[in-house]
Order: sequence, then C-alpha cells, then structure tokens
Amino acid sequence: MCFRSGLLGFGSLKQTADLLLGLRNFGMLGAAPVLAAARHPDQTAVIDDSGSSLTYRELDERVNALANAWIRDGLHAGDAVAVLIRNHAGFLEAVFAAAKCGARILLMNTGFSGPQIRAVLDREGADLLVYDEEYEQLFEDLKPRLGRWRAWPETRNDDPDTLAALIASAPSTAPARPRRNARLVILTSGTTGAPKGADREVPWSLAPVGGPLSRVPFRARGVTQLCAPLFHALGFSQMLLAVGLGATIVLQRRFDAAAVLDSVERNGVDTIVVVPVMLQRMVALERDPAGEHDFSKLRIIYVSGSQLGADLCRRATEMFGRVLYNLYGSTEIAFATIATPADLAAAPTTVGKVVRGAVVKILDGTGHELPVGETGRVFVGSTIQFEGYTGGGDKERIGDLMSSGDVGHFDRDGRLFIDGRDDEMIISGGENVFPAEIEELLSHHHAVAEAAAIGVDDERFGQRLSVFVVRRTGAALTADEVREYVRANLAGYKVPRDVEFRDELPRNPTGKVLKRDLAAGSL
Repeated sequence: MCFRSGLLGFGSLKQTADLLLGLRNFGMLGAAPVLAAARHPDQTAVIDDSGSSLTYRELDERVNALANAWIRDGLHAGDAVAVLIRNHAGFLEAVFAAAKCGARILLMNTGFSGPQIRAVLDREGADLLVYDEEYEQLFEDLKPRLGRWRAWPETRNDDPDTLAALIASAPSTAPARPRRNARLVILTSGTTGAPKGADREVPWSLAPVGGPLSRVPFRARGVTQLCAPLFHALGFSQMLLAVGLGATIVLQRRFDAAAVLDSVERNGVDTIVVVPVMLQRMVALERDPAGEHDFSKLRIIYVSGSQLGADLCRRATEMFGRVLYNLYGSTEIAFATIATPADLAAAPTTVGKVVRGAVVKILDGTGHELPVGETGRVFVGSTIQFEGYTGGGDKERIGDLMSSGDVGHFDRDGRLFIDGRDDEMIISGGENVFPAEIEELLSHHHAVAEAAAIGVDDERFGQRLSVFVVRRTGAALTADEVREYVRANLAGYKVPRDVEFRDELPRNPTGKVLKRDLAAGSL
C-alpha cells in the first residue's frame, strides 16, 4: 500500500540517508518535512490565504530555523507548546518545529471561547504559545514562561514577536537531536462537556497512514484541499499523510464553500478533506443552476467527524461522482472503518469495513461479542489509540479494545452501521430510542435541511424526545407534519412530542452539533 501510493519509494542514497537521519533525530512527526524535502524538494507544499506558497525544501528550512530560534530561547524537550492557529502554513511550521524540539504539542481548538482557552492552557501547563493575532484579546494578561508568538499577524507586522521574525533570526540548518521525541495532545470536541486532552506518543511505524491507505486510493504528488481544521484529528492526520505523499496542500483560514469549489477547478484538486457540514454546504451551493465547475480531476472526498447521512451521501455522489469515502473514528480511538464508494452505493448509511491495523467488535453489556445484525456497544483496538486524558480518566477498555462511545451493528458483508451514541439513548415509557435514527429519517424529508434529536426529562415517561429542525430555504413545514412523517415511518414511541424550528443548529468548528446547547435551550 505504501509503495503503491507513493508514500514509500526507492530514492537516491542521499535521500535514504537524510530520511534515516531525520527519523533517528526527530521521530515520525519531526521527520515528516525532512522526508518531503528529500524526496520532493521543489514540489509546492502549501498554498494558503497569504497569497504566497512554499516548496517542501523551503518549508523544512523554515521549520529548522524556527526550531533553532526556540531552542536558543530556552525551549527544551518535554516543554509544552500550545498551538492556536487556523488553517495556514504557520500551523505546519509551528507543529513541525515543536516536534523537532521534542516538545509536547497541544493542538488548541480555534472555536474555543476565551474561558475555554485559558482553562485548557492552565490545565495543560503551556510553556510557549503560538497563535493567530485575532485571539490576542482573549488572553492579554497571559504570559507563558517562553513567550507568545504570532503566527498570523494582522497588525504590527514588523514587531519581533512573529514567527516570521523568529525564522529570520536563526540558521536553517537542522537542529540538534532532542533528548526525547515529541508527544501530541489533541483535544476532544467537547460536544457533551468540557474538552479533554487526548494524549498520545507519536508512533515510529506507518500505522497512522496504513489503515486509510488500505481503503482509500491516495496518490503521491497530488493536490489536497484540506478544509477540516488542522487542530482536529481528521485534519491533522490528513495533513501528515499529504506531507508524506509530497502533495500540495491548499488551505483556507476560514471555510468558504464557494471558494473551495472554485479552488478544485483552479488548482486541479484531486482530494478534498471535509467534515459533513462542509460537504452539505458545498452540495447546496452547486445545486444553484448558475454554479458550474469542472470536477474531472477530483478522485477523493474524504469525510469524517460526524454522521454523514444517506441523503447527503446521495446528493454529494450526484454532484461529484463516486468519489466519497466516509471514515469512522475519533480523537481517542483514531480510525476504525472506512466506507468506499462501493460500500456507500450498496448501503448509504454505512461507515464501511474495518481498515487494516484495526479491530472492531460489537459487545453486549457484559463484554461478550454479539452476532452479526445485533446492536451493541462498539469497541475498537489499534496501535495508535490515545493513552488517556491529560486531566485524568480514560475510555472504558476491555482487554486491548476501547469503547468508542457508540452503539452499532455489522451486516453480513462486514459493513459497520452506527445506530447512535450509547450516552444519548433515550428510555421513554420503557422503550429504547436512539436520536440518530430519527435524525437520519428526517434528513430524507424534502423540506428539512438538517435536524437534531435529544432526550429531555419527562415526569410521566421518564424522558421524551425533542427534535430541532432547520427548514430548507423557502420550504413550509409544521410541527404536526414532522410528527406525522416520523409516525408513518417508525414506531409510535419514536414520534417526537416536542418539535422546535431553528434557523441553524449550534455546531463546534468541526461541524458536530452541540446537543448540550440544544438541551439547555429546551429547559
């Protein structure tokens, strides 16, 4: 797989020596730009909103200079570097430089509020902060031990506290080998509570990319439009894969569906990485008769982060062709399954078959494996799972398997289906109801743009089902019509008693619906 994709290949003796030396000195994460610079020195590495671009040779030289500057100023292996940066080249520079220093890298969610940012920084003990200037007012009095550095300055461009100034102040030769390799902390989405830090050591093997490569036809030296936030597990892992493949990475600081469609044609994009809500917005735009784009070079739309849904799957396939690949995984478990276009054509609601390097089992409440077709708790095993939350606590584990937090089932062809979150199951009048089933049904209604279902306390039934609906533009829909639609397709106890219409659903930066916000508003 790695040779077929072009991730590995037979290069010159110098390329091989550079790669081995980079791996020895900096581990897999720090060596990523070294590998790309050795194999694809003149390939464009990054195109972003700055209007300029970097080759892989230039990227690695800038990473070296930044690492040397931080080491000169006192950054040691094991120190914590917090990265609060949107999607642009500065994210790659900061992360790879921190990795070459052997730092503990904390990927901050750019959608956090000021109190959330401060709480995470305090909890994780950040020694150095790299950030986009737009966040400056959120922590004006915060002074990490090794300073604050602006990755995307909007004012004071000539001041010395920018990454550009640091890079210009230090040599671009490779830094000395750190005492230890980098560690990575990716924050959970925080959709059901405060965000937690998922800590993991960066593996030495190719396991992080071997799984996706077993199901998705990624190729070297392509062009990847990376829309998913880089701080998120999906965006970060696909950034690393793109660097390993020597691909050109196209980035936007803020997602713009129309600009992405234009970029696909203008830059010859062959791979798009998105979360479902981004794909939904792209599909909605292209349905406008005035929107005409050439998608002939597009081979892969890689989507993950929340439920795809059969209706969006169908509409995206009609628009782009059979190029959709749906990943099931999480910050904690990494990847588990991927649905290919063939899987989605046969079963649009599937999350696909188990990828190489992962084990997925459906267990009952006592930890015993359930047969095909029966719904139970989803447990996943792999070599790149997280090692526990930084603030304490862990996911439930049974042997080498870890709970995903979902319930689901396999079909006879080995395809996995997610039936809902195990902590979202509603017991109403003694009957079990999973909100995801109602949400999937409503997504097929011609007047529904999107919907979310939650359980709320009820004196008579214990819990009752409430749904929040966003109508399609220009569509008319009443609460009674929503109830009748559910009643005509599902059991009577699954009919929502509360129906509320919203202009939009609250979401985090990765597109997940914030159900705790819906629940708070329904009290």
